[in-house]
Amino acid sequence: MMGRGPCTTPVAPQISSNLMSNPLGALFEFFFKYRPAVFQQGDFAFGAPAPMAILLLVGAAIAVPAVLSYRRVRAKSSPRDRTVLRALRIAALVVLIVCLLRPMLLLNAAVPQRNFVGVLIDDSRSMQIADRAGRQRADWIRDSVIAQRSALLTSLRARFQVKLFHFGATAERLDDTTALHFDANETRLGDALEAARRELEMVPLSGLVVLTDGADNSRSPIADELLSLRSRQIPVFAVGVGSERFSRDIEVRRVETANSVLKGSTLVADVLVRQRGFGGAKVPLMVEDDGQLIGQSEVTLPPDGDVAPVRVEVKMASAGARVLTFRIPLQSGEQVTQNNGQQALVRVRGAREKILYVEGEPRYEMRFVRAAVEADSNLQLVALQRTADRKFLRLNVDGPEELANGFPSTRGELYSYRAIILGSIEASFFTHAQLAMLADFVNVRGGGLLLLGGRRSFSEGGYAGTPLADVMPVVVQGSATGDSVAFIADLTASLTPGGASHAVTQVGASEAKSAARWNTLPAVTSVNRMRGVKPGAVTLIEGRVPKGGRAGIPGGEQLRGYEQPLLVYQRYGRGVSVAMPIQDSWTWEFGAEIPVGDPTFPTFWRQLLRFLTSDVPGRVVVRAQPDQVNPHTAVALQAEVVDSAFLSVNDAQVVAHVAGPAGPARDVPLEWAVDRDGEYHGSFTPDQPGIYSVRVEAKSRDGSVTGDSTFVRVADLNAEYVDAEMRAALLQRLARETGGRFYTPATVSTLAEDVTVANEMDLWDMPVNFLLLVALLSAEWGYRKLRGLA
Repeated sequence: MMGRGPCTTPVAPQISSNLMSNPLGALFEFFFKYRPAVFQQGDFAFGAPAPMAILLLVGAAIAVPAVLSYRRVRAKSSPRDRTVLRALRIAALVVLIVCLLRPMLLLNAAVPQRNFVGVLIDDSRSMQIADRAGRQRADWIRDSVIAQRSALLTSLRARFQVKLFHFGATAERLDDTTALHFDANETRLGDALEAARRELEMVPLSGLVVLTDGADNSRSPIADELLSLRSRQIPVFAVGVGSERFSRDIEVRRVETANSVLKGSTLVADVLVRQRGFGGAKVPLMVEDDGQLIGQSEVTLPPDGDVAPVRVEVKMASAGARVLTFRIPLQSGEQVTQNNGQQALVRVRGAREKILYVEGEPRYEMRFVRAAVEADSNLQLVALQRTADRKFLRLNVDGPEELANGFPSTRGELYSYRAIILGSIEASFFTHAQLAMLADFVNVRGGGLLLLGGRRSFSEGGYAGTPLADVMPVVVQGSATGDSVAFIADLTASLTPGGASHAVTQVGASEAKSAARWNTLPAVTSVNRMRGVKPGAVTLIEGRVPKGGRAGIPGGEQLRGYEQPLLVYQRYGRGVSVAMPIQDSWTWEFGAEIPVGDPTFPTFWRQLLRFLTSDVPGRVVVRAQPDQVNPHTAVALQAEVVDSAFLSVNDAQVVAHVAGPAGPARDVPLEWAVDRDGEYHGSFTPDQPGIYSVRVEAKSRDGSVTGDSTFVRVADLNAEYVDAEMRAALLQRLARETGGRFYTPATVSTLAEDVTVANEMDLWDMPVNFLLLVALLSAEWGYRKLRGLA
């Protein structure tokens, strides 16, 4: 069954004059609405929608008992009378149901100049790619469409009224084909189809013809537009221009890296590379910051068509918005020269991250860790060391009031830190409320928590069954052992596969040198026996007992081949928790075999603390989506606002201050998203290339103002040259799901003949239907009168 769409035109075909003068034909037309030729050319169908048809069939089933009621009528009626009356009533019911099912004739015939066809021409930069025997894709458009004697347009115009469009981000009417420049910097195929459909919404539309390479780079799926076209019965006839597979090309598809990093930190980026014709070749991957080379690594290209991630690390030495270029030099014979590089926008923070380090006893670990990070201007390590019962040594605090009463007792005070380090301090030191706050510090506040080994840490410190047990990336169980040493192990470090490429463990000039350095470091000791690593946790450094080393209970059980993680982390809620169950990492600096001035220990600790604070949110978090756009493309802003306890705030006044490379700054108000607590939305459209700074400030009911900043890069992006092979699969889907067809330049000659007008010729209102219904009802009544049954 089918319904009438906007493309249908109920017009009968032309009938010859001799048939018009035929009286029998005129009589046939009087009763059956159309001439016999129409019935000969058309296909019979029902036009009622499926739900209506189901209801009619259900109604017919309900009416059956009424028809069969004649069987119970005896009186003066004979079996013959009941049979005749049942037949007349069933015949009337069938005629009525058939009419309600809306019978029709379908005529697939083009009615010259009565229907419209929209022709959409891809006007984007990817059409400049020369992959057609050295000729550009646009050359076929110029020869086959723009040319004065275009065979395609001539055949379409002989049957339809043709409306031309050109499209990039959207479709626009094309009155002059000389306006085609093939320079649009993005292609949004779905938006273009929807714009053309809306433009032709008020005319009988037989279909849309799309001439494109299918290199769609919109960020939204095309399913909604396909559903709209299919529901309106508008077929899409797609002509795919270009090569489905390049012979020689290297493409940097995407760069995945952190949007924000602390100044002086190592930025780890995964660069996705694909190639054709260069499989196995070794090429350099270079990283540039404002034209200056800041990193380089050698890449072995993957097999043809495969996408392989390549990891590269660079140190970010300058604060601010940095535009990093990741590129592979152009190789000989490449068909596309514009896709060998991608750029990433990274915000390098020059802030000073505040970390609280809590120790339950004086020990060398705190002393040497503080010394390792003391020279780092971007890390502030605040120390709280218990020296006696209820007595503490405070170091590197901001004022006399900070930590004056010991460990923080309120969320506002605790949440002012970006990360917490717990040394050898037992769980019973904290109140249950403080342990719950520490768990929420990671889960809700999104902070970093580092748990160091010691005789009062982990299971030995009585943390099993506490709120912190769930936060830890390792399994803790059993009761506290107090000050007695129930377990000890000597462990040498080695990197796991995951740790070999992690930013925390990079203590050498390359990944290979870092791994080799870890293998030569002296053994450290652990008095915490690990029962296991939790699912989802990632082990970066593994510890193994060296030959002749200790593992077990002194004077008792000994464990041969004992292994345990030395550094493991897991994401928990919005934050991260890290376990390092050793008590003397300072051995990596002061061991007998460590040269004086060796940077391994301070480098490792600085990177570990930077990792702890890398993704910690503030009270306002702003995101720009996307952070790199073409000029005149809208940028969506999303801000999350919380109070000092990191509970969502829904009644704040939130404003984004947007400053561009030129012109005055503008204020963009952000509105609360009613369905999301603490979330606010707004948008702006940049018009000039350059870096735009976005400062979002939230004013709470109490008058306090907090904020966050981000950046947006506006430039001519090279998205048109990424994944730029002709996408036959997408175009075939367009045609298949809308009832159209897919063509290539070699098969496009039949396109005009395939575009037809589906004329729906209604039959439910034919005069013969009414006359037949009246005749059947009258016959039933007359028969009953005749037999004396009325």
